[in-house]
Amino acid sequence: MTRIAVGGFLHETNTFAPTKATYADFVHGGGWPAMTHGSDVLRVMRGINVGLAGFVDDAHARGWELIPTIACGASPCAHVTEDAYERVAGEMVAGIAAAGSLDAVYLDLHGAMVTEHLDDGEGELLARVRQVIGNDLPLVVSLDLHANVTPQMIAHADALIAYRTYPHVDMADTGRASAKHLALLLESRQRFAKAFRQLPFLIPISWQCTFDQPTQGIYDKLAALENDAVPTLSFAPGFPAADFPGCGPTVFAYGRTQADADAAADAVAQLVIRHENDFDGKIYSPDEGVRRAMEIAKTARKPVVIADTQDNPGAGGDSDTTGMLRALVRNKAARAAIGAIYDPAAAARAHAAGEGAGVTLSLGGKSGIQGDAPYEATFVVEKLSNGRFNAPGPYYGGRDMDMGPSACLRIDDVRVVVASHKAQLADQAMYRYVGIEPTEQAILVNKSSVHFRADFEPIAETLLICAAPGAMPADTAALPWTRLRPGIRVKPNGAAFEPPARTRVRD
Repeated sequence: MTRIAVGGFLHETNTFAPTKATYADFVHGGGWPAMTHGSDVLRVMRGINVGLAGFVDDAHARGWELIPTIACGASPCAHVTEDAYERVAGEMVAGIAAAGSLDAVYLDLHGAMVTEHLDDGEGELLARVRQVIGNDLPLVVSLDLHANVTPQMIAHADALIAYRTYPHVDMADTGRASAKHLALLLESRQRFAKAFRQLPFLIPISWQCTFDQPTQGIYDKLAALENDAVPTLSFAPGFPAADFPGCGPTVFAYGRTQADADAAADAVAQLVIRHENDFDGKIYSPDEGVRRAMEIAKTARKPVVIADTQDNPGAGGDSDTTGMLRALVRNKAARAAIGAIYDPAAAARAHAAGEGAGVTLSLGGKSGIQGDAPYEATFVVEKLSNGRFNAPGPYYGGRDMDMGPSACLRIDDVRVVVASHKAQLADQAMYRYVGIEPTEQAILVNKSSVHFRADFEPIAETLLICAAPGAMPADTAALPWTRLRPGIRVKPNGAAFEPPARTRVRD
């Protein structure tokens, strides 16, 4: 029987964010399933939208024996602590080493992990795995669409295969694609040639959405280029908030010959570069966005949905800034809701007060984000929840969620989801669990950039993007870069990055 060691370790690192990822964050999982070990991995990773779950389903259908190690993820934030990285990576590598005779290894990784002690968390992990398994055993990895792929990652993996949708509704499908490619490696006993291209400009995440052009068309053409000669081909637009030389969009291809791989990678890379002008769009200030939403809502039959993109916990925000809440209240928005504001102390106060009570709070604003502060007001506690629910929408894909003690607070005609854990508001259930029916609201403000669109676009009159203070600027040129790859443009058609004089290496 074919024996495959498997594991998962996912984190998207915003090196400018206020809060680091500890081991406890991986234990809880945030928007990911809670950490699992050994045989529990195969029990938990079934029937949900994550790469490892898709791989497990496909592997079982092929009759492979799987040897699970560890699976975990944590909500995007600042650097993974050295303690967390070494504990998780150590358990994964030790599990692979102890697995006995293996035919291959599959890992579900993000591709944009930066730690306190490593720029390239995945590259280092793959190097350690390769040291254990040797150079001949196939090593296949599924990656997030936002991976910042590095030469070290390319060197140590036989194949890296990235998601093709944002919102990421194809995470499990990418795991299945990884299993298909691994089967090809095992059957053919062929090592495919690799081609890797780093592209010359950063792409803001709000314009990476695959529901829109140009990204949708790029992925359509990419899929059409795959064939027997090039069995897998990926474009990763990257996560443009990691201050290290590997940050940025990439293309990587695997071909029967080097010429096959190079031709496919060059075709996609040139396609992306030709669309540089198109990776842009309208972003509103908080007041502009709320007023525009209120005007549309006068005749709309469905909610106007606003992305609070700069405080997206899926991109490193703490999900606690108050700029959009202030704009809703200041402009007297009616039938409006915002979620989810992360504030465990406020949630605890609401639970202590009880449903129907008034409670005076300094809500949110505790991340130290410039231009932000707690919102001090008296709220009505409308609904309390223990924070446990299922998120059935296409992004979370039926994942069990635990937001901790939570509440619906109301001020005027604005309702606020307050939670004790962070997760991107990308599922309608994240309103319903505290008694807010999203389809009955005139305006919804989601702390998300794009993932919410998978579940909210079908119920939305229209979508707007607002830039209130937060850890993930919508304009990538606004970040205080110091360590990017020299020459890469810090936004589409933006200035080329030059290292500050103090960081330049002298001849």
